[in-house]
Amino acid sequence: MPIGIVSIGGYVPPLVVDNEQIGRWAVTEEAWIESRTGIAERRYAEEDVSTSELATRAALPLLTNPGVADSVGALVLATATPDQPQPATASFVQRRLGLKQVPSFDVNAVCSGFLYGLTVAEALMATRVGADYALVIGADKYSSIMDRGDRRTVSLFGDGAGAVLLGRVPEGYGIQGASLITDGEAASLVRVEAGGTRRPLTAERLQAGEHFFRMEGRAVRDWGLQFVPKAAQQALEQAGMSIEVIDRVVFHQGNTRLVHSLAEAMGVERDRLAVTAPTLGNTAAASIPLTLARDHARRPLRRGERVLLAAVGGGMTAAATVLTWY
Repeated sequence: MPIGIVSIGGYVPPLVVDNEQIGRWAVTEEAWIESRTGIAERRYAEEDVSTSELATRAALPLLTNPGVADSVGALVLATATPDQPQPATASFVQRRLGLKQVPSFDVNAVCSGFLYGLTVAEALMATRVGADYALVIGADKYSSIMDRGDRRTVSLFGDGAGAVLLGRVPEGYGIQGASLITDGEAASLVRVEAGGTRRPLTAERLQAGEHFFRMEGRAVRDWGLQFVPKAAQQALEQAGMSIEVIDRVVFHQGNTRLVHSLAEAMGVERDRLAVTAPTLGNTAAASIPLTLARDHARRPLRRGERVLLAAVGGGMTAAATVLTWY
């Protein structure tokens, strides 16, 4: 049987960080932030709240029906801000959720990570995992790696988590196409340089801010506008569909301007577009499931609705998934 999304959920922390606060940190005008990003506010988790806690809060409501938790056969967590270098943050989420000893691991494709994790989990269910369900979560706490003096990045990112439960659905429904792209030649466009084995974190590198997130914004935008449509087209072709028949499109919410640019480039009208960037900012790996959950709450997904999910992330990576909702 095909594999599809059977339930979705999301969580954002309560603390709202508006553009006035960003302007104070980065010594910049609110008007500059709004004009460049289209983002008005974002959410930050408290310092003692970990990525695993964000992930748990998004996923827990999906497991409340009797027997569901015992029927989860795999947990895949997409994140680029793990609780600690090892073990995988998914191990902590598994424990928090009270799941049995099922495969639980992290995937890091930065902001494309959720769609990478979704594709991996679907393949596991189709070939190796006989359980009824798999849990896929995207969660990131970018506030922990922000240079608050860098207006180009601190204006964009917020914290959050989104989760989906995959299950078996009837023929004609579920995931019908997927595409994953990585371009290592462009790896330097998005980076946290220090803290790994290539550049261990020393006092000097800490002082220089090499542990902070850095991004070449214009180059990332240009790369995304080239490769996200390519990934989307590959997934659509697998599904035997065209963009014209897609009912709802969820792009990674890099910023509002990027979302609208991608929609324009692909011929997607705004009434088919799900958008959360103005109020949540860029929630990285959480962006797509969180936006899907928010849009579902606003306008419930209908059985038979055709959905395109597409993302750009560090690496550089692009990914797309096409599914028919059940």
